[in-house]
Amino acid sequence: MRMMRRLLCLSAGLALSAAAGLAAAAAKPEITIGYVDGWSDSVATTHVAAEVIREKLGYPVKLMPVAAGIMWQGVARGKLDAMLSAWLPATHGAYYSKMKDQVVDLGVNYPGAKIGLIVPEYVKANSIEDLKAQKDEYDGRIVGIDAGAGVMLKTEQAIKDYGLDYKLVASSGSGMIAELTRAENDKKAVAVTGWIPHWMFAKWKLKFLEDPKKVYGDEEHVDSVANPALEKKAPEVWALLKKLKWNDGQEIGEVMLAVQNGTKPEDAAKQWVASHPERVKQWTE
Repeated sequence: MRMMRRLLCLSAGLALSAAAGLAAAAAKPEITIGYVDGWSDSVATTHVAAEVIREKLGYPVKLMPVAAGIMWQGVARGKLDAMLSAWLPATHGAYYSKMKDQVVDLGVNYPGAKIGLIVPEYVKANSIEDLKAQKDEYDGRIVGIDAGAGVMLKTEQAIKDYGLDYKLVASSGSGMIAELTRAENDKKAVAVTGWIPHWMFAKWKLKFLEDPKKVYGDEEHVDSVANPALEKKAPEVWALLKKLKWNDGQEIGEVMLAVQNGTKPEDAAKQWVASHPERVKQWTE
């Protein structure tokens, strides 16, 4: 009888403990994070962060795909708790200047972000200036993305400033990648407009052409930005977002390439988190 009572007490204790744990998890507030669905780096970083917040910190997370301007406004107004896609100081500089008193920059999550002209590592050109003497190798073409995009406007300026007799071919992100794929397969020269972080750097060996005239500007960084109320609402999440930082383009490229190859973003994030326990520990300890 005593043994039976002890077992019953033990079972009751375990049940209460489990119930308390579930209640504690349920009591944690939902974290809402905005991201830009068309940006591969925004998708990758946001989904990895969400996976860590859910699995390691125990908070429910809601991800909201929005346009860049709406993302900034959402964080400033408290409709979103955070975003991990602030390109600074230039690309999103106007947003930050307007809303800096309503948001908190928690720090860089990706250093070395930049735009420019990208070529395969195997080509001879190392600088935009080199393209002038190598026009025939490139068929006098620079393959771009959507007309009107920031990198396209900068490339039009680069063609003028460097005196290149090249045609800038407007395409799309997928069209640019198709041209790059053909060139890589045939080991031919090609120059495309691009940026980093991008999954193509995880697939091929590429390089930016040097830009001595600084047409494309200096390197930028991608920051995590939060609404001030998040610090009190979820201090563990606040601390995580201050620590979460990619080491390089290859690291984030693993997630972006997996998504590009057809893996769902949430599944790619789960796979990366499971495969990199030490990196996740650095962010959460």
